[in-house]
Amino acid sequence: MRRMNVPALPRNYALYYEAMTSPDSDVSTALSRLGTAPTQKRLDEIAEKHLGRAEAAKVSEAHGEIMSKLAEIMSLLQIEQNALEKYGRLLGETSIGLTGRQTVSEDFLKRVVSLISTATDTTIDHGRKIANSMGDKSSELAEVQRKLEEYKKLADTDALTQLNNRRSFDREIAAIYEDKRKVLFSSLILADIDLFKPVNDTHGHPVGDRILQIVASIFGARSCSRVFVSRAGGEEFAIILRDYTEESAAMLAEEIRVAVEKTPFVNVTTGKNYGPITISFGLCMASEADGPDDLYTKADRALYASKSSGRNKITRFSELATGNFVKNWLLYASE
Repeated sequence: MRRMNVPALPRNYALYYEAMTSPDSDVSTALSRLGTAPTQKRLDEIAEKHLGRAEAAKVSEAHGEIMSKLAEIMSLLQIEQNALEKYGRLLGETSIGLTGRQTVSEDFLKRVVSLISTATDTTIDHGRKIANSMGDKSSELAEVQRKLEEYKKLADTDALTQLNNRRSFDREIAAIYEDKRKVLFSSLILADIDLFKPVNDTHGHPVGDRILQIVASIFGARSCSRVFVSRAGGEEFAIILRDYTEESAAMLAEEIRVAVEKTPFVNVTTGKNYGPITISFGLCMASEADGPDDLYTKADRALYASKSSGRNKITRFSELATGNFVKNWLLYASE
C-alpha cells in the first residue's frame, strides 16, 4: 500500500488484506490493474463490487438455510395443530351425541369409549412422532447455527496469527463512535515490528511467519473484554482499548514492548538466533479524533514518530507537536 501511495485507511487495509490472503481472487486482479496512486473512489468501488457481493452471498445462503429449517418446523406444527383440531371435533361430536339421551345402553357406551380410546391413542402416537420430528429439526437448526457461528469466527480470524483480522478490526473501530459514551475512554494502539522486511529477506518467509506468530501470542495474551487485539496487516498489529485512560493504555503498550524485547527468537533445533525483535507503538485516544479514519491516521502518525526517532518505543499522539506533519514513506519502505 505504501509503495502504491494508497491512503492508510481501515477500509483500504481490509481491501488489500483480502487480496493478499487470496492472490487469485477478483479483488487481487482488480487491484493489480489500478497501477500506482489509485484514487480512493476507485478503491471504494472495488470494495463495494467484490467484498460487498461476497459477504451478501454468504449471508443470503445462511439466511436461506435457516428459513428452510424454520419452514419445516412450522409445517410440523401445522400438522400437529390439524391433528389436535380433528381430535377436538371428535370429542365435541361425541358430547353432542350423548347430550339429551335419557338412557344410554352399555353397548353404545362401549362403542363410544372404543372410538375415543382409539382416537386418543392415535393422537398420542401422532404427537409423539411430531415431537421426535421436532427434536430432529431443532437439532438440525442448532447445527446450522453452530456452523454459522463457526463461519463467523473464521471470517473474523487471521489464519496465520489466530488474532482478529482486519475485517473485524474495521467493525470494532467504527463501533467506538456509534456511542458518544464510548469515545472518552477508548483508544487505539498501532504497533509495527521494527525492521521486519530485512528479517523476511534474509531468513525467508517461513521464519518471518513464525516470528509473527510468536509476537501475536504476546499480544493475544492481553486480549479480554476491554482489549480488542487484531492483526491489522503484514507486520502491523492493532489494539482497541475500552475504559482505559491514556496513561493506562501506554502502560499496556509498554508491557507488550518489554515482553517482545525480552522474548528469545531462537531456532531450538539449529540454535540460530533471529533476534533481537522489537516493536514500535503509536497511541491515540478516540477523543482526539473525529471518527474511525481520523483515529487510525493519528495513531499511525504517532507510530511513525516512534519509528523515525529510534524505534522500539511508544509515542502518544497527544505528545506530537501540532502543525503540518510530513511523512517520510521511505522509512516505511525500508522496513
